[in-house]
Amino acid sequence: MAFQKAVKGTVLIGGGAIATVFGLSQFSQYRNKHDTFVYVQAAEPVTVPIKNYFPTREQQLLTLQSTSEFDVLVIGGGATGCGCALDAVTRGLKTALLERDDFSSGTSSRSTKLIHGGVRYLQKAVMKLDFEQYKMVKEALHERANLLEIAPHLSAPLPIMLPVYKWWQLPYYWAGIKLYDLVAGNQCLKSSYVLSKSRALEYFPMLRKDKLVGAIVYYDGQHNDARMNLAIALTAARYGAATANYTEVLRLLKRTDPRSGKERVCGAHCRDTLTGQEFDVKAKCVINATGPFTDSVRKMDDQEVPNICQPSAGVHIVMPGYYSPDHMGLLDPATSDGRVIFFLPWEKMTIAGTTDSPTDVTSHPIPTEEDINFILSEVRNYLSCDVEVRRGDVLAAWSGIRPLVTDPNSKDTQSISRNHVVTVSDSGLVTIAGGKWTTYRAMAQDTIDAAIQAHGFNVGSSRTVGLQLEGAEHWSPTLYIRLVQDYGLESEVAQHLASTYGDRAFEVAKIAQVTGKRWPIVGKRLVSEFPYIEAEVVYGVKEYARTAVDMISRRTRLAFLNVQAAEEALPRIVDIMGKELNWSEQKKKEELDAAKKFLYYEMGYKVKSDQLTDSSEISLIPSDIERYKKRFHMFDKDKKGFITILDVQRVLESISIDIDENTLHDILNEVDLNKNGQVELNEFLQLMSAIQKGRVSGSRLAVLMKTAEENLGQRVVIPVDRSGGGL
Repeated sequence: MAFQKAVKGTVLIGGGAIATVFGLSQFSQYRNKHDTFVYVQAAEPVTVPIKNYFPTREQQLLTLQSTSEFDVLVIGGGATGCGCALDAVTRGLKTALLERDDFSSGTSSRSTKLIHGGVRYLQKAVMKLDFEQYKMVKEALHERANLLEIAPHLSAPLPIMLPVYKWWQLPYYWAGIKLYDLVAGNQCLKSSYVLSKSRALEYFPMLRKDKLVGAIVYYDGQHNDARMNLAIALTAARYGAATANYTEVLRLLKRTDPRSGKERVCGAHCRDTLTGQEFDVKAKCVINATGPFTDSVRKMDDQEVPNICQPSAGVHIVMPGYYSPDHMGLLDPATSDGRVIFFLPWEKMTIAGTTDSPTDVTSHPIPTEEDINFILSEVRNYLSCDVEVRRGDVLAAWSGIRPLVTDPNSKDTQSISRNHVVTVSDSGLVTIAGGKWTTYRAMAQDTIDAAIQAHGFNVGSSRTVGLQLEGAEHWSPTLYIRLVQDYGLESEVAQHLASTYGDRAFEVAKIAQVTGKRWPIVGKRLVSEFPYIEAEVVYGVKEYARTAVDMISRRTRLAFLNVQAAEEALPRIVDIMGKELNWSEQKKKEELDAAKKFLYYEMGYKVKSDQLTDSSEISLIPSDIERYKKRFHMFDKDKKGFITILDVQRVLESISIDIDENTLHDILNEVDLNKNGQVELNEFLQLMSAIQKGRVSGSRLAVLMKTAEENLGQRVVIPVDRSGGGL
């Protein structure tokens, strides 16, 4: 056994050495080709004038309907589709973009939040001598540098630790990571380095100590994916692209080419899903950039065309920030089933994922309990046994569909392409599929290049390298200080606004309401523990938000950070949006219900009920049952078998504590499984059992009842805010 390990180690170390030599030769080639880049600079200046505002959605729809013919019509408002629109419009093409839902409502808002070249792809490229994979990594590393440059407010370098538990792995992993740096060349973010065991534990104290040999730290980028997608869309709009969300393509329009006699795609018949109005958008070229829905649009063009998309589901979970250091991520390169798991700080929380499993294409992917538990199990493997990884600490969970594709032009149609594929159909429909978030700009450039060649447009090359996105032009790391000084915002709120809106943060600050307090002067929070303020809802409507789901998931990221907090903020969000968009009371109720359904299924809220309703989870010892019954009956003095808001209010009044009725209703509703307005003894025992097992944490009712029991007869303040607990 020891001999086998030694041989394996020797082979891998040798592979690392070969990788280094390979990397050095390619690095020389890379430097010769890219000497013009100091970091990233626009190859050609954009001559298209940019507006100091972006048109309203209503103005955009009017432009779509009144324009006789566009040069380019892009279908799909994800990162790639918006990238195509920006690339086309900055070359001087008359451009339109249609999105059935909201910008970034699909895969582009459900990523791992990394801007990366792909360490694992580089490993495969070297070990399998796959030059295509190598080129893909090299391209992604260039695009990583560009993305960090054009949107510095939304992105930043992030150190990622790779823990090493066997001595022979150290030189092997070091060679691979150093090759990653070499491939990046002069666009390497920061040089990777090796840490001793003690230093690794100093940087990442939650790490498992036993058998740890050391660690290697390398750098990739991290971003706010949904906001980045929106920034691309807004930038395209400022340059003159007619962009419209909630505009569904019902069918493609075709005409017969008088010269060839062939049918050519010449636009799309659309519907505004918010009003039901239908209209045509004519265009010389139509681009299909719909991600997982690639094949459905291709079949609008040709029913007989074979499918090329092979969707794969990736689940992520969010846990409290104390699970990871503030500025250090972690990569597990070899999980129990061979998949890679990232464990990263994000928005002061911890994000863990992702899984990779075949799935059906759907607009509403749902995270499964199986995937969530797989991620938790892997997390337990590399965190210290001192850290109890609780199922109840999952604050949010989501599933994203990665649109892997087979290249229809390749001889081996069964092979999945990890890179992107651009195809042009006989009728002129241009399809871009595959790829990943980091390379959206390169994908868009290749797509528009293909469109120019297929349709004979007389325009120049792409101008998007180094082209700054919405909010980047006058942003600086200290911009938030001006927000604090000029408007009286809390420092945390100001930092959030600066890192979300860039230099547009001042527009949000200007409409922030006065709090009436000494400090902060302006900026009413939507929920106490997150820096999102009410003014962002008003500004979000200007940014084309049209539903409550848009606001909690993409204009803010509340739904992705804590579903309970998102639900708490919903009534106020709906009220503000209702005022801005003239919603009726019925419409406001529909929006509230739709947003709660979104949280329940797509953001993992359903799992909370699942944790409590499983009767097999009630496994308390007799002494605990008696103790919890006594606590319950302290509130249920009449021994009805259930408690209501009035019961809780009575106990709180006896100890001189006043909590408003709406808050109490929310607290009880978290535990009220059958939603009958009361908490039965059985529900309470289920809750306490689930808390003991770590399947539920941070229950406000449990904390309130325990504190009331301990302090009955004393004048105390009972905290009822969430304490980092989750689903």
